[in-house]
Amino acid sequence: MNRIINSTLSLLLMASLLISCQNSPKAKAVSEEVKAEKPLEWSRNANIYEVNIRQYTPEGTLNAFAKHMPRLKEMGVDILWLMPVFPISEKNRKGSMGSYYAVADYQAVNPEFGSMDDLKSLVNKAHDLGMKVILDWVANHTGWDNVIMNDHKDWYTQNEKGEIVIPEGTDWSDTADLNYENQDMRKYMTESLKFWLTEADVDGFRCDVAGMVPTDFWEAARKELDAVKPVFMLAEDGGHELLENAFDMGYGWDFHHIMNDVVKEKKTANDMEAFFTKIDTVFPADSYLMNFTTNHDENSWNGTVEERMGEGGKAFAVLTFTMPGMPLIYSGQEAGLNKRLKFFEKDEIDWSNLEMASFYKELISLKKNNKALQNGVKGGKLVRINSDQNEKIFAFSREAEGNKVVVILNLSKEPVKATLEMDANAGNYACYKDGNKHDLAAKLAVDMKAWEYRVYVK
Repeated sequence: MNRIINSTLSLLLMASLLISCQNSPKAKAVSEEVKAEKPLEWSRNANIYEVNIRQYTPEGTLNAFAKHMPRLKEMGVDILWLMPVFPISEKNRKGSMGSYYAVADYQAVNPEFGSMDDLKSLVNKAHDLGMKVILDWVANHTGWDNVIMNDHKDWYTQNEKGEIVIPEGTDWSDTADLNYENQDMRKYMTESLKFWLTEADVDGFRCDVAGMVPTDFWEAARKELDAVKPVFMLAEDGGHELLENAFDMGYGWDFHHIMNDVVKEKKTANDMEAFFTKIDTVFPADSYLMNFTTNHDENSWNGTVEERMGEGGKAFAVLTFTMPGMPLIYSGQEAGLNKRLKFFEKDEIDWSNLEMASFYKELISLKKNNKALQNGVKGGKLVRINSDQNEKIFAFSREAEGNKVVVILNLSKEPVKATLEMDANAGNYACYKDGNKHDLAAKLAVDMKAWEYRVYVK
């Protein structure tokens, strides 16, 4: 189901949310207790890979996916985000297989995917390979035959007639809205989250439509989870409030929409600079945003990378790996995935040609090995490099701990000649791909093809 957060609304809410968070004694107290534990050090130069178990293999099982994990390790993947692994409700389900996000039982594994032992085995294998595993958690709503519904109708939102309703403002007819005014339901949800830490030793959660669930629930739950083991938490939300105390990382929805609009010539490289200014002003200093050219929602509902970004797909991928934040790779991107995967039916990914695997391996290596690209406050601040073609050329540098990166992108469908004001960024660099040496002049003349990108390191 489509969970695209309205970026305009997010922008309108940000200022008021920041003021309320800063003025809340409770928020400050939670901040002091929780922020000592986050973000986890292993996340500093990490990337994240979204796993669509159903579509990954012909079998569509955890064990079948596990066979791909050595390949992903070789590519450099750090965090495996498993789309929901729980049983899917049959009542009111969409399509023949239903949505992952219509959960029938928060404390069981979907038998179509395998068993609890299969999940434990996958997590153990990931840990042996040096990777982390986070589960996709659906806290806002359940399916219509979830195991809690018969005995706990009061745990759900009801209308004036006493009928359980779907989440407000959605067409998610296969789901029933949970009532977070009920403290017993909150306790059950928190215990269910903890269940997966103790039972399967997962490393955290990606939380679906996190902004539709009260922030104070997430803050309280985070404290209880960290008491079991330190976790990594990703919120499907574009605002900053959840990143104050509860989550390590949120979705970079706003920037994703800017990239799509640059392709449509509705926005320019200058709009990107304005975005980074906003992030520096509004978001907590040591929080992350997740950067992506696609994910399961974008792919299924809004189009493939090629449909939305055309020949600019690679340039934008390079940007997501070099700008502040953590880059995401979605299942199949390393195989040049160029079809919209069906959401409620079986629709297998074609792995016959891993044409993009080396491209992503090089970008992952760049991020891992250059401290200027670390996540959060340890990474270098993005500093725009101006040119006489600022609307088309987006160039910037990042520097930290003696490492430096210079990125030059032609974000237009036409060749561009430009002169960049390199100033303090002038000097000797190496190309990130082949190591060839380059002397970047103080006034650097570039002649770039459409959607060309250049990355220099030292």
